[in-house]
Amino acid sequence: MTTQQEVPSSAVISILVENESGALARVLGLFSGRGYNIESLTVAPVDEAGRLSRINVVTTGTPHAIAQVQAQLKRLVPVYRVVNLSATGPHVARELALAKVVATGEARAESLRIAQAFRARVVDTTATSFVFELTGSPEKLNSFIDLMRPLGLAEISRTGVVAISRGPDTL
Repeated sequence: MTTQQEVPSSAVISILVENESGALARVLGLFSGRGYNIESLTVAPVDEAGRLSRINVVTTGTPHAIAQVQAQLKRLVPVYRVVNLSATGPHVARELALAKVVATGEARAESLRIAQAFRARVVDTTATSFVFELTGSPEKLNSFIDLMRPLGLAEISRTGVVAISRGPDTL
Protein backbone atom coordinates (compact mmCIF):
# COMPACT_ATOMS: atom_id res chain seq x y z
CA MET A 1 0.00 0.00 0.00
CA THR A 2 1.37 3.44 -0.97
CA THR A 3 1.38 6.08 1.74
CA GLN A 4 1.07 9.82 1.08
CA GLN A 5 4.79 10.27 1.81
CA GLU A 6 5.77 7.86 -0.97
CA VAL A 7 3.96 9.78 -3.72
CA PRO A 8 6.43 11.57 -6.01
CA SER A 9 5.96 15.30 -6.44
CA SER A 10 7.78 18.16 -8.10
CA ALA A 11 10.30 20.16 -6.07
CA VAL A 12 12.08 23.46 -6.75
CA ILE A 13 15.52 23.32 -5.14
CA SER A 14 17.67 26.47 -4.93
CA ILE A 15 21.39 26.03 -4.39
CA LEU A 16 23.91 28.79 -3.62
CA VAL A 17 27.35 27.76 -4.87
CA GLU A 18 30.79 29.23 -5.34
CA ASN A 19 31.05 30.45 -8.91
CA GLU A 20 34.01 28.29 -9.91
CA SER A 21 34.83 25.92 -12.71
CA GLY A 22 33.25 22.51 -12.14
CA ALA A 23 30.72 23.56 -9.47
CA LEU A 24 27.73 22.99 -11.75
CA ALA A 25 29.19 19.68 -12.96
CA ARG A 26 29.44 18.43 -9.36
CA VAL A 27 25.83 19.36 -8.64
CA LEU A 28 24.62 17.73 -11.86
CA GLY A 29 26.77 14.66 -11.19
CA LEU A 30 24.98 14.15 -7.89
CA PHE A 31 21.61 14.08 -9.68
CA SER A 32 22.72 11.84 -12.54
CA GLY A 33 24.68 9.50 -10.28
CA ARG A 34 21.53 8.76 -8.31
CA GLY A 35 19.25 8.50 -11.33
CA TYR A 36 17.21 11.65 -10.61
CA ASN A 37 15.81 13.51 -13.59
CA ILE A 38 16.27 17.27 -13.84
CA GLU A 39 13.15 18.79 -15.39
CA SER A 40 14.45 22.36 -15.37
CA LEU A 41 17.81 23.97 -14.62
CA THR A 42 18.89 27.61 -14.40
CA VAL A 43 22.16 29.05 -13.16
CA ALA A 44 23.59 32.57 -12.99
CA PRO A 45 25.89 34.71 -10.82
CA VAL A 46 23.96 36.53 -8.09
CA ASP A 47 26.40 38.78 -6.25
CA GLU A 48 28.21 41.95 -7.32
CA ALA A 49 31.64 40.34 -7.28
CA GLY A 50 30.45 37.36 -9.32
CA ARG A 51 31.80 34.84 -6.82
CA LEU A 52 28.43 33.23 -6.00
CA SER A 53 25.94 31.61 -8.37
CA ARG A 54 22.40 30.45 -7.76
CA ILE A 55 21.26 27.18 -9.27
CA ASN A 56 17.52 26.45 -9.49
CA VAL A 57 16.67 22.82 -10.16
CA VAL A 58 13.20 21.39 -10.69
CA THR A 59 13.07 17.64 -10.09
CA THR A 60 10.51 15.02 -9.12
CA GLY A 61 10.73 12.52 -6.31
CA THR A 62 9.25 11.30 -3.07
CA PRO A 63 9.69 13.60 -0.07
CA HIS A 64 12.29 11.15 1.29
CA ALA A 65 14.26 11.14 -1.99
CA ILE A 66 14.18 14.96 -2.21
CA ALA A 67 15.41 15.21 1.39
CA GLN A 68 18.27 12.82 0.55
CA VAL A 69 19.25 14.93 -2.46
CA GLN A 70 19.24 18.05 -0.29
CA ALA A 71 21.45 16.42 2.33
CA GLN A 72 23.90 15.18 -0.30
CA LEU A 73 24.01 18.59 -2.02
CA LYS A 74 24.87 20.27 1.29
CA ARG A 75 27.98 18.06 1.53
CA LEU A 76 29.40 19.17 -1.83
CA VAL A 77 32.44 21.43 -1.47
CA PRO A 78 31.33 24.48 -3.52
CA VAL A 79 27.80 24.52 -2.01
CA TYR A 80 26.95 27.18 0.60
CA ARG A 81 23.21 26.68 1.01
CA VAL A 82 20.44 24.38 -0.24
CA VAL A 83 16.72 25.11 0.11
CA ASN A 84 13.72 23.13 -1.16
CA LEU A 85 11.47 26.10 -1.95
CA SER A 86 8.52 23.77 -2.52
CA ALA A 87 8.72 22.57 1.09
CA THR A 88 9.67 25.77 2.92
CA GLY A 89 6.56 27.78 2.17
CA PRO A 90 5.33 30.23 -0.42
CA HIS A 91 7.66 31.01 -3.30
CA VAL A 92 7.54 32.75 -6.65
CA ALA A 93 8.51 30.67 -9.70
CA ARG A 94 8.66 32.10 -13.21
CA GLU A 95 9.87 31.03 -16.60
CA LEU A 96 10.40 32.74 -19.96
CA ALA A 97 9.41 31.17 -23.27
CA LEU A 98 9.80 32.17 -26.88
CA ALA A 99 7.23 30.48 -29.12
CA LYS A 100 7.24 30.61 -32.92
CA VAL A 101 3.87 30.21 -34.61
CA VAL A 102 3.74 29.79 -38.39
CA ALA A 103 0.21 30.54 -39.57
CA THR A 104 -1.91 32.49 -42.04
CA GLY A 105 -5.52 33.59 -42.17
CA GLU A 106 -7.81 32.81 -39.25
CA ALA A 107 -5.15 30.76 -37.41
CA ARG A 108 -2.86 33.83 -37.49
CA ALA A 109 -5.61 36.06 -36.07
CA GLU A 110 -6.50 33.48 -33.42
CA SER A 111 -2.87 33.17 -32.31
CA LEU A 112 -2.79 36.95 -31.76
CA ARG A 113 -6.01 36.81 -29.70
CA ILE A 114 -4.64 34.04 -27.51
CA ALA A 115 -1.34 35.86 -27.10
CA GLN A 116 -3.19 38.98 -25.97
CA ALA A 117 -5.19 36.98 -23.41
CA PHE A 118 -1.94 35.54 -22.00
CA ARG A 119 -0.17 38.92 -22.12
CA ALA A 120 2.44 37.53 -24.49
CA ARG A 121 4.45 40.07 -26.48
CA VAL A 122 5.12 39.82 -30.20
CA VAL A 123 8.90 40.16 -30.49
CA ASP A 124 9.21 39.23 -34.17
CA THR A 125 6.79 39.05 -37.05
CA THR A 126 6.79 38.17 -40.73
CA ALA A 127 3.97 37.70 -43.22
CA THR A 128 3.60 34.07 -42.12
CA SER A 129 4.99 33.85 -38.58
CA PHE A 130 5.13 35.36 -35.11
CA VAL A 131 7.59 34.92 -32.27
CA PHE A 132 5.86 35.45 -28.94
CA GLU A 133 7.61 36.17 -25.64
CA LEU A 134 5.78 34.99 -22.55
CA THR A 135 6.71 34.96 -18.88
CA GLY A 136 4.87 33.33 -16.03
CA SER A 137 4.47 30.14 -14.12
CA PRO A 138 5.39 26.91 -15.91
CA GLU A 139 1.68 25.98 -15.88
CA LYS A 140 0.77 29.23 -17.67
CA LEU A 141 3.43 28.60 -20.32
CA ASN A 142 2.24 25.02 -20.79
CA SER A 143 -1.35 26.23 -21.29
CA PHE A 144 -0.24 28.82 -23.85
CA ILE A 145 1.80 26.23 -25.74
CA ASP A 146 -1.10 23.74 -25.74
CA LEU A 147 -3.41 26.37 -27.26
CA MET A 148 -0.86 27.35 -29.91
CA ARG A 149 -0.13 23.78 -31.10
CA PRO A 150 -3.18 23.46 -33.39
CA LEU A 151 -2.61 27.00 -34.74
CA GLY A 152 0.86 26.30 -36.14
CA LEU A 153 3.30 26.19 -33.22
CA ALA A 154 6.62 25.48 -34.94
CA GLU A 155 9.30 25.99 -32.27
CA ILE A 156 9.70 26.66 -28.55
CA SER A 157 12.63 27.83 -26.45
CA ARG A 158 12.26 27.98 -22.65
CA THR A 159 14.60 29.29 -19.97
CA GLY A 160 13.72 26.94 -17.15
CA VAL A 161 12.34 27.92 -13.77
CA VAL A 162 13.77 30.74 -11.71
CA ALA A 163 12.42 30.85 -8.18
CA ILE A 164 12.74 32.80 -4.95
CA SER A 165 11.01 32.55 -1.58
CA ARG A 166 8.35 35.05 -0.63
CA GLY A 167 8.82 37.33 2.34
CA PRO A 168 12.02 38.47 4.06
CA ASP A 169 13.83 35.08 4.17
CA THR A 170 16.78 34.72 1.78
CA LEU A 171 18.84 31.88 0.39
